[in-house]
Amino acid sequence: MKILAQASRVIVGLLFIFSGLIKLNDPVGTQYKLEEYFEVFAADLPALHDFFMSLVPLALYFSVFLCTAEVVLGIALLVAYKPRTTSLFLLLIIIFFTFLTFYSAYFNKVTDCGCFGAAIKLTPWTSFGKDLFLLALILVLVYYRKKIRPLPTGMIVVISTIASLGIAVYALRHLPILDLLPYRVGANIPAQTKPSEPLRYLYVFEKDGKKYEYEQYPTDTTLVFKEMIVLNEDAKAKITDYKVWNDAGDYTEETFKGKKLFLIIKNFTDINTAALPDISKLINGIKNKGVEPIVLTSGDSGEIVEFLKEHQLTVPFYYVDATVLKTISRSNPGLWLLKDGVVKGKWHYNDTPTAEDVIGLVK
Repeated sequence: MKILAQASRVIVGLLFIFSGLIKLNDPVGTQYKLEEYFEVFAADLPALHDFFMSLVPLALYFSVFLCTAEVVLGIALLVAYKPRTTSLFLLLIIIFFTFLTFYSAYFNKVTDCGCFGAAIKLTPWTSFGKDLFLLALILVLVYYRKKIRPLPTGMIVVISTIASLGIAVYALRHLPILDLLPYRVGANIPAQTKPSEPLRYLYVFEKDGKKYEYEQYPTDTTLVFKEMIVLNEDAKAKITDYKVWNDAGDYTEETFKGKKLFLIIKNFTDINTAALPDISKLINGIKNKGVEPIVLTSGDSGEIVEFLKEHQLTVPFYYVDATVLKTISRSNPGLWLLKDGVVKGKWHYNDTPTAEDVIGLVK
C-alpha cells in the first residue's frame, strides 16, 4: 500500500475518532444542531417542510448514531477491519457532512456546524474546507481499499461500539463527562459577559480602487468604509446572550449576587416531571438557609404559573432565552448553583443533590 494511503488512513481515522468522542461526550448538543438543520431545510424547501419537521423528534437518535458511527468507523479504519466496507461508509458520511457545511457556509445558515462539539469552534467556510480535505483523503482510501490487508479485529470494533454507546447513554442520563460549555462548574459568568481586554479593530476602507487599513478610525471623509475586523478575537466576551428578566424588568445583574439555586425548565413538552418530588424536597430544604431558589424558563407566564401550582413549587420565576437555557443545562429540568456569579454546581435531574450538599458548596 502506498505511503499516501497509509497516511490518509491514520489522519482520517484519528480525526473521526476525535470528532466522534467530543460529540458523544455531549450528544444533546449535536441533537440541537441537527434540529437546527432540519428546521432550516424545512423553511428553505417548503415542498419538503413536513418531511424535515417530522425528523426533528428523531434528532437525538440521529445524533447518537452519527457520533457512534464516527468513532467506530475511525477505529475500524485504524485497525484495518473490513477496509472496503469501512471506506465506503466513511465516504457516505463525509459526503453528508460536506453537504451540510457547504450549505452552512454558502447560505450562511447554522453558522456553527458543531463539527467538534463545543471543543473547537470553526467558521462555516473553515468547516467546509476541513470536510473537503477529509473527502480527498477518503477518496484515496476508496481507491486503494482493495490493497488494504483486512485483519481479524472484529472484537475491537464490537467493543468500541459498546463503549461509544455507553458514553452517549451516560451523558444523556447525567451530564457531559467533560463540560466544555461557558456555564460549566467553576466558570465566572459575569466575567465572561465582558471582554477580557479592550477590543482592537482594523478598519478597512477603499478609495480610488485602492484598499486602506487603519487601527484608528480615520477622519478622511472621502474614504469608503468596507469592513471592520476584530484584531484580538480571543478577548471577545465568551457569553453575549445571557439575559434574565420578568414582567417588572431586567434581573440579570441580580442573578450574580449572593447564593442562588436555579431550577432550569427549558420547556414543558419533554420535561421529566418524575424528578420534581426530589427537586421540591431540595428547594424546601434550602429555603431560609442562605440559598435562594429561582426558576429560569423560556415558557410563557401562564404555563409556568400553572406548572408551579400543579407541582406545589412556591418559587419566583424569570425568563431566559430558550437557546441560552439549552446551553446552561442539557437536562430538563436541570439545576444550576451560583455564588456571586461563579458556578458552584450543576446537576442533571437524575443526580439531584441534597440540601446539605448544595449548602456545603456555597459556604
